[in-house]
Amino acid sequence: MNITKKIEKLERSAAKLSVTVGKEDVRASYDELLKEYGRQVQIDGFRKGKVPVNILERKFGREIKLEAMGRLIDKAVEAALEGETLVPLSYGQPHLDADPEFELEKEFSFSVTYDVFPEVVPGDVTGAEVELPACTVAKADEDRELDEIRERNAIVMDRDDSAKARKGDIATVDYCELDGSGSPVPGTERQDFVFELGTGYNIYKFDDEVIGMKKGDEKAFDKAFPADFEYPELAGASRKLRVKLTKLKEKKLPALDDDLAQDVSEKFKTLDDLKADVKARLEKRLEDRLRSLKEKGIVDALLERSVVELPASMVEAELEMRTRNLMQRMGIEDLEKLEGIVSMSGKSMQGLMDEWRPDAERAIRTRLILDKLTADAGFEPAEADLEAEYARMAAESSMSAEEVKAEYARRGMVDYLKDRVKEDRLIAGLAGKVKVKKGKKVAFVDLFKENE
Repeated sequence: MNITKKIEKLERSAAKLSVTVGKEDVRASYDELLKEYGRQVQIDGFRKGKVPVNILERKFGREIKLEAMGRLIDKAVEAALEGETLVPLSYGQPHLDADPEFELEKEFSFSVTYDVFPEVVPGDVTGAEVELPACTVAKADEDRELDEIRERNAIVMDRDDSAKARKGDIATVDYCELDGSGSPVPGTERQDFVFELGTGYNIYKFDDEVIGMKKGDEKAFDKAFPADFEYPELAGASRKLRVKLTKLKEKKLPALDDDLAQDVSEKFKTLDDLKADVKARLEKRLEDRLRSLKEKGIVDALLERSVVELPASMVEAELEMRTRNLMQRMGIEDLEKLEGIVSMSGKSMQGLMDEWRPDAERAIRTRLILDKLTADAGFEPAEADLEAEYARMAAESSMSAEEVKAEYARRGMVDYLKDRVKEDRLIAGLAGKVKVKKGKKVAFVDLFKENE
């Protein structure tokens, strides 16, 4: 094919390809397609394959010309990009900049714009400050963890029929909304709903109304909801509700003693063993959290100092992937159904995409920068590096190192592990270049609330 071409770099990692095709190829493309039509079309009064050219052109001339132009564009773009580095992304196919003129006896010129893989210029984090909160594991944190262990090992028992519901009891209720005439509103009935009084784990938050009721009691009441209520369909509204308490149970917490420790795990012989384990786990959790915050600070510094112009199609592909993942988690296959659910929350799909976009762009930029740095470093994990990682994961689970290794192999995730080891090595190297600054004092529980 006789072509001349010109490729220009544009903003936001895009490129413009301008192509001129020789008039001989223009005519050849048209004539080739004309022959195909002649072999395939059936017109009354003519045998298949015997339709005169002038009849074909009179009946299908416009369609043949448009299709010939499309084919010629595809072939010309493919030929023009062969051997080039500025090629289109797989999810960012070239699109015509304008409607080109396609004349059979003239050269054919057109231009297409497409997104290309962005140029990544990582920044230098040397001297960057990363502020970490000052936090320690206090005795109150250990006590709270022990209380949670008691809760998990509690025994649930029926309360006496004459007992009044109190905060902390486990209530089983039937409930519904009532209309103006006192009849149940269709679709609002719920039978045998179980929740712990005082937790607010019910859509109408009627814990206070149930407290004081006895098993078998039924109550109707009005409930007003604030304008900022967490469920939009109830925000700023009032509802008349009917609740019947059908069962009432209480939790019997075990004593904090050696017996509890032994019930939790056979590896504990005494309460002191359990307490030591709790303290070690909390300190490990704190260590992991502070390391995560440090890594985030390093990434923030990298993003601030690096240059990456994200192509629009790359961001849209990321948003599309997040949408598919959301649908999969929700068990939804139809996008229209997701749009309906989103609209019920007072948002639109475009609004949701706009909310996601900053985080999506950050995630892409982070991935591109880290990939570039790891590639430039040229580090390839040895088998010993992988074995050490298997051993580390085994120590934090109930599996052996060999079982962890076999699981990674079974799931085809060894390459993923190699990438993670390379990234960990990279982050460790960058950590040596930054300055860690002590931040404000933060309670253990508050440090993890910030991550929720």
